[in-house]
Amino acid sequence: MNGSRLVATGHYQPAKILTNDDLEQMVDTSDEWITRRVGIRTRHVAEPDESVADLAGAAAAKALANSGLRPSDIDLVLIATCTQTERAPNVASRVAARLGVPSAALTDVGVSCSGFTHALALADHAIRADAATNALVVGADKMTAVTDWTDRTTCVLTGDGAGAAVISAAPEAEIGPVVWGSAPELGSAVRIEGTPTLFSQDGQTVYRWATTQLPQIARQACERGGVTPEELAAVVLHQANLRIIEPVTARLGAVNAIIARDVEESGNTSAASVPLALSKLLEQGKVPSGAPMLLFGFGGNLSYAGMVVRCP
Repeated sequence: MNGSRLVATGHYQPAKILTNDDLEQMVDTSDEWITRRVGIRTRHVAEPDESVADLAGAAAAKALANSGLRPSDIDLVLIATCTQTERAPNVASRVAARLGVPSAALTDVGVSCSGFTHALALADHAIRADAATNALVVGADKMTAVTDWTDRTTCVLTGDGAGAAVISAAPEAEIGPVVWGSAPELGSAVRIEGTPTLFSQDGQTVYRWATTQLPQIARQACERGGVTPEELAAVVLHQANLRIIEPVTARLGAVNAIIARDVEESGNTSAASVPLALSKLLEQGKVPSGAPMLLFGFGGNLSYAGMVVRCP
């Protein structure tokens, strides 16, 4: 086996929906302002007793069922999250126990918004190195648990959810190679810290960095994946803000691609955003089998990770 391939995906979102009209009753904002500034119309909110492991487990169960594999076939579980409250057992262990995965390696990956694509790259590397055969990779975050509901600039952004993927060893590489890195000198632009722990950010710094630096990095990911931007069938960026997604994809030049815009209905779900948007696209049958897709996570730290993945 010379690489790995995406076998199946799954996703989960809580039932409760928070609309822009609801937020108008909570802070000084409006549907028009939110839609114009960030493009978000609704977001899903987990119940107080619904944990990150609950979100991750539900998405992972769907991905595993869609893959046709058994829990015992999984030998690596990677969970990308930045909102878990428990330190041990980690979220990967909790999810493995729920699904009945018996003896896999279990690791949480904490790279916030780009956590899923980092975790996907790590799983691909493990499979290429013959350290795993079938990996379950999940992005899950409960961002509303760390939201400052008095801050009108950030409380309009966040949502909860999870997305998952099963990847397996393959004769030919259908994932990667990854292009990843960071700008740690700007890392404090996105923060989840303090007591109580709350999300905050310097939105202008993030916007400038994303719109000026990421298009070139995304093109590098295409080059490493052996395709041109024009050949992409889909582009799934971190669902941070339509004001970032639209200029980045325009400057990338992915003129023939479906552009994921799940942020409109899900908000910013951090590590969940890429797999959540991807799973919805595949569930809707919008991408042909074998077609190249760009998955690109970016955000906190300011970190990024992107790769070309073939549609299952």
